[in-house]
Amino acid sequence: MLLGSGELGRELVISLQRLGQYVIAVDSYQGAPAMQVSQEYEVINMLDGSALDQIVAKHKPDIIVPEIEAIRTERFYDYEKNGITVVPSASAANYTMNRKEIRNLAAEVLKVRTAKYSYAKNATEFASAVEKIGIPCVVKPLMSSSGKGQSIVKTKDDIEKAWKYAMEGSRGDYAEVIVEEFIKFHSEITLLTVTQKNGKTLFCPPIGHRQERGDYRESWQPCLIKDSDLEEAQMMADKVTKALTGAGIWGVEFFLTENGVYFSELSPRPHDTGMVTLAATQNLNEFELHARAILGLPIPEVKLERVGASAVILADENGRAPIYSGVKDVLKEPRTDIRIFNKPTTRPYRRMAVVLVYDKMGADINAVKEKAIMLSKLVAVEPTEPM
Repeated sequence: MLLGSGELGRELVISLQRLGQYVIAVDSYQGAPAMQVSQEYEVINMLDGSALDQIVAKHKPDIIVPEIEAIRTERFYDYEKNGITVVPSASAANYTMNRKEIRNLAAEVLKVRTAKYSYAKNATEFASAVEKIGIPCVVKPLMSSSGKGQSIVKTKDDIEKAWKYAMEGSRGDYAEVIVEEFIKFHSEITLLTVTQKNGKTLFCPPIGHRQERGDYRESWQPCLIKDSDLEEAQMMADKVTKALTGAGIWGVEFFLTENGVYFSELSPRPHDTGMVTLAATQNLNEFELHARAILGLPIPEVKLERVGASAVILADENGRAPIYSGVKDVLKEPRTDIRIFNKPTTRPYRRMAVVLVYDKMGADINAVKEKAIMLSKLVAVEPTEPM
């Protein structure tokens, strides 16, 4: 049972079905991308614990795979006690679906290097937190996805609107934010980390990425970093994932600075920046890795086989039944691909598709990245019906 059925869930369902699995996709709206490729689906509010209990009792899944944050995750402990495998574990899901829990674990329990931070539950506490951390600072809702509600406070005039934006972008019923020190970094990376039931922890080659509005716009693999920084990032990722327990793929994000590596965030599932692996940059893409780890199947190695980049395609307006122009212009170029997510509705900045570009080992990764960006601009998303 897949809880959350977006574009990442869609690719995971395909990978699971290739290994003979029967999948029930769950989300809050009908026609979600993963529902279109699963055997069954359910439409519920996953923050309604009773509704969640009902569909679990109805389908009796062997495995529950959370794919989004807005889930009543405390129910997972009971499911686990009843013999259902929660991916990666009930404990991990509860920690990582909330930025407060994972930050406290990393910084206070495991002593991993992070930005300075403070929490706030109302506008008054928020103003105090900004003063404590200092301007500029980064503001994030404790529960959100795809960058919703995230902003940077650059002046005192930004404080009020940053609080309002964070509340608008918060998912679930958590009216609380984290205020973080602004780290002067030269690179951001995602270190996809695979924990196995009966094998060693594996690390994918680091993925570089660029964000806007708190959401990723491009990613590329490999991201060239110093050996010492990579070793430090792997050590941190190993430490945190071992503490959380369970098998699966983890998207562990880091800032690279002149003073070393800073732990940023962690997701216990395939990561959006990892869509670059759909360009066959690795021997197994992130969804295939997650599927194998979930099922306890062996993963002997993760090996870089070619370089690649991804660039997202966003919607501009609200609407339904979108059509896509420019796809032919992308696909006529060699070593390119496009994945359209088939989302039934559009809204400004909603991620609708991704362009993939790849090349042989040793090719100029910057040239590959720029080609992906250029091609993504050729595609337009046009709704055919109003909302």
